[in-house]
Amino acid sequence: MKFSTNWLREFVELPASTDELADLLTFAGVEIEGIEHCGGDFANVVVAQIRESVQHPNADRLSVCQVDDGSGTNRQIVCGAKNYKVGDKVPVALPGAALPNGLKIKASKLRGVESQGMLCSPSELKVSEDSDGLLILAPDVAVGAPFASLFQPDTILDVEITPNRPDLLSHFGLAREIAALTSKALKSVPVAAEVASTGDGVTITALRECPFYSARRVANVTVGPSPSWLRTKLEAAGIRAINNVVDITNYVMLEVGQPLHAFDADKLQGAINVRLAAPGEKFLALDGKTYQLSERDLMIADEARAVAIGGVMGGEDTGVTDTTRNVLLEAAYFLPSSIRRTARTLNLPSDASYRFERGVDPGMTLRASARAVELMREIAGGSPAAQIATAGSPPTAPADVSLRYRRCDELLGVEIAPDKVDDILRKFGLEKTQRATTDAGTWKIPSHRRDLQRDVDLIEEVVRAYGIEKVAPNHRSRFTPQSEADRAADFDSALRQRLVALGLFEVRTSALISRADASTSARGAVDLKNPLSEDHVALRPSLTSGLLDVLIRNQNMGASSIRLFELGRIFVPPRATEQRSLGLLFCGDAASAPHWRATAKRQLDFFDLKGAVEALRVPDLGLRRADHPAFALAAEITSAGEVIGMAGQLGTARAAQLGASAPVFLAQIDLEPLLRAARAGGRYQEIDKYPAVSRDIAMIVPESLSHAEVERVLAGANEPLVQRVQLFDLFSGKEGSSIGSGKKSLAYTLTYRDRNRTLTNDEVTVVHTRIRERLKSELGAELRE
Repeated sequence: MKFSTNWLREFVELPASTDELADLLTFAGVEIEGIEHCGGDFANVVVAQIRESVQHPNADRLSVCQVDDGSGTNRQIVCGAKNYKVGDKVPVALPGAALPNGLKIKASKLRGVESQGMLCSPSELKVSEDSDGLLILAPDVAVGAPFASLFQPDTILDVEITPNRPDLLSHFGLAREIAALTSKALKSVPVAAEVASTGDGVTITALRECPFYSARRVANVTVGPSPSWLRTKLEAAGIRAINNVVDITNYVMLEVGQPLHAFDADKLQGAINVRLAAPGEKFLALDGKTYQLSERDLMIADEARAVAIGGVMGGEDTGVTDTTRNVLLEAAYFLPSSIRRTARTLNLPSDASYRFERGVDPGMTLRASARAVELMREIAGGSPAAQIATAGSPPTAPADVSLRYRRCDELLGVEIAPDKVDDILRKFGLEKTQRATTDAGTWKIPSHRRDLQRDVDLIEEVVRAYGIEKVAPNHRSRFTPQSEADRAADFDSALRQRLVALGLFEVRTSALISRADASTSARGAVDLKNPLSEDHVALRPSLTSGLLDVLIRNQNMGASSIRLFELGRIFVPPRATEQRSLGLLFCGDAASAPHWRATAKRQLDFFDLKGAVEALRVPDLGLRRADHPAFALAAEITSAGEVIGMAGQLGTARAAQLGASAPVFLAQIDLEPLLRAARAGGRYQEIDKYPAVSRDIAMIVPESLSHAEVERVLAGANEPLVQRVQLFDLFSGKEGSSIGSGKKSLAYTLTYRDRNRTLTNDEVTVVHTRIRERLKSELGAELRE
């Protein structure tokens, strides 16, 4: 929210400089996101009145205006804005003026028509961020007056208010905070409303969603432009002036934090009823859009139809216009969760809903109404009704909170005298009850601080005012034993680095899937009870659907080589058991870009996927052929014989449905076995001192014989000198070739090494011969010399 320091000074004495104020708030936990200086000396910028406006002869979007700048001679200016009318008073930058954005004004021709200056928007003069049109000034300002006399120099603080501090969403609220932190007294406080109430005219049907509602009639108002001081304050806070009645409701909201709404009373029919919407009920809002509501949305209605979405936005039919003569002013307290749900569901955020969904001060509701009514009497000439119609009752006061002084000292690590603690809490508006003792105090919480619920909340208030910088540091570094969460995070980080090094890109997709994806899942999916949309109706049973969605988006953007991975949780039916998993997806060209030395392009295949799986360092990794309804080629991924995942090529029908331009390869692996292996730690061995000896074996075997079977026979030989076996050549026979159809040639390199000495050629020959004989006897292999 944007705060004007000039406005804050009306409530409290501020520190000497803006930097001191920013530091004060920042150290107290109120973050300052930005500081902007506006207003000041606008040389050669004066107030002018538009006397005439005609269409530019050479441009459809430009107008030629004759303006009176007080010099006695009309000035011709070409203008592109459309939000003005003849008679409006606007700021004009005369030739020679230098605007805050760096633009220097000079007389020139625009599309062949001379322009002797520029009519300015709020953003060009840096009085607000509004750039949609000219800055329309109040009718009572004098023509020719320096613009600087209307907009005094001001500093705007852009403050980030956390959701638990809605009491700071107003100038009075922030001033109250500054007063407590600086031990200054508030200059003024909103007065209590002194008006009789009546139960006639207002009924609350949805008492849970609206505990309290009030409506007060103001007759004989004159709707028109707001005075300069009011417009200036609204512009400083980033709100555009509309008319005096609407501006007053916005002004009071910015001043004390209570959103208000003004109805055109003559357009209402009968009494007000606060109710829930009928299923499918439609409503035309002030923004000109029609919204379809549900039975959970709160509505303000008269006896004929709905006139506002409670706490969010009013209706177009009953809004205040230039012809309005009688106003009904709404001030209410709405259930925060109800307003939040409606604003999110309808995608209709507003300044009012922003405050209501965080929780406004119930004690300020009637005070804000009285303040707005008084301003309508002063500015719009209205006559307030002697009574205010109310229904329901404001929420009860927050529960008292007890605080032990010793507990405060222990938690902060510094001793603060009990009298000092009491003084700080009183400055924040808390009252000490009669139940207090010398060791502890019980405190009554003000209605605007419902975030104070426990003793630690009070201790936080104490240290914010005492000064966190005054708490001496203790043990700047301290050893913390590694937790299970730490080990899991380290494991995930190492896994990410390994996969990124292989050229994969990490993606993150939603844990909720659409109804279509849920229905096509072979494992089924656990449905949500209250889904927000058809795209998020169930918990994902696998990572596949999210990876395929990312594949489609990347293909549509022209990606030719797609290698993706995702670390996430899946929810195994039927009990939605959470399981940490890794998903992999490969599709497209093996190289992301062509290389000038490449002779042919290669597409990613199953062995690229297999290589990524092997890089995961799965203990005793194995792959065995399997059947899967979604895959044309599938293999189970095993660790020490236990199935931990599945890999394969997506079926051609499904790939075609996705519009894939190349085969799609997928894998999903349960990470728990890998994490268990990581917990056990790695094994290290000394670097070999003695040289190795390599020998090759080439053999002709049946086409159906697998590489795994050959590895099993070689491992079964139990030869201690064999260090490594590696397949380096594969050739399938054809009809008429030397190998013949139905057979293949396999070639392996066997590495021999002894850790304690250098092997002789004869020793290696003896072992190598035994292995050759074993392959012939157990596999029927035909050895090639």
